[in-house]
Amino acid sequence: MSALEIPSLVSSAVAPSTAAWRDPLGLLLASTGEGVFGVDLDGLCVFINHAGARMIGYRPEELLGCNMHELTHHSHADGAAYPVEDCPIFNAFRGGEPCRIDTEVFWRRDGSAFPVEYSSHPIVDGGAVRGAVVTFIDITERRRAADALQAAKDQLELRVRERTHALETALHQLRELAARTEAVREEERTRIAREVHDELGSLLVALKMDVNWMDKRLSEQGRRSAPEAEDMRARMRCKCQNMSRLIENAVDNVGRIITDLRPSILDHQGLWAALEWQAQEFVASAELALDWHLDVDDAPEPAEPQAMAVFRIFQEMLSNVGRHARARRVAVRIRHRDGQLQLSVRDDGIGAPPQAFEAADAYGVMGMRERARHFGGDIHIQSQPGQGTHMALTMALKPDQTA
Repeated sequence: MSALEIPSLVSSAVAPSTAAWRDPLGLLLASTGEGVFGVDLDGLCVFINHAGARMIGYRPEELLGCNMHELTHHSHADGAAYPVEDCPIFNAFRGGEPCRIDTEVFWRRDGSAFPVEYSSHPIVDGGAVRGAVVTFIDITERRRAADALQAAKDQLELRVRERTHALETALHQLRELAARTEAVREEERTRIAREVHDELGSLLVALKMDVNWMDKRLSEQGRRSAPEAEDMRARMRCKCQNMSRLIENAVDNVGRIITDLRPSILDHQGLWAALEWQAQEFVASAELALDWHLDVDDAPEPAEPQAMAVFRIFQEMLSNVGRHARARRVAVRIRHRDGQLQLSVRDDGIGAPPQAFEAADAYGVMGMRERARHFGGDIHIQSQPGQGTHMALTMALKPDQTA
């Protein structure tokens, strides 16, 4: 019996009911979903099952005696020729080397290719290799699933890299903002100390000199004649009036410094009055026209930390207008809708490219965003050169539970 013949593994002496099992190997080849074919030492097909023939677009009888390498394994996936000398299938009977490959393609009758996983095992008869048996399956779906999985993995890795980069950027900006905040705090301490020294200090020195002068003149009062005493009283009244003016200036300076540190109107009259006061103060000092609109009739008074955050964000918005915009008019819109505060500042100034507000040294914008995020809010900025700037804060109000 040839090693490539398909033997009957059951004796011919079988019961009639088992006649269908006379050729179990044939039944196995016919019922399996895998392609199975055998080749002789010349690479010619000696048998092939229906599944294998169907996968490459033939009927089994059309393939018998055909060179299977030339028929279905002649080229690589990219169309480059596949020399028969390099074929792992043929190496199975040339060198008695079994193989299992899942990186190549078989070609169909219509010229299309499909990815396969195949194995080739030598057939040995009487110690001599007679050919090889090849099993193969179409792994198109497996490859498609693997490609989809790889694509998903690549996409996930890309997102992880993007998120990591975003987090690194945010951390870097946060560190810079913290450093900038500390620098600004130190600058503010220096400014306040300079104002106290230069303005309050000079006023107090002047007051002390006036008080000393009056003390000295009062001590000499008894040694003067009536006309001299009358003249001295007039001069003392003038000194008292001057001292009164100095005291008023000192009081004004103290009030201004205190307001810079924390506006008392925020504590006494609430957020909405403080915002209007700040807007009026700003346009008066910057000599701008103000378009003011406040619609917060149903708005609750926010808790103190949130009110301070909104006030400081508003101050920074106006400060940006004053420092950079070169505007003639500023429009302020403040409204409350469905629990959301909507505050916007729009100017008619020179504007700026959008990337200017995302720059690493845009500390004012970063500070506004951080304050807003702390209370679940968001800052939106629209600007183009020559078209002015629009800054908007959106934030859910949290009522003051102690009110």
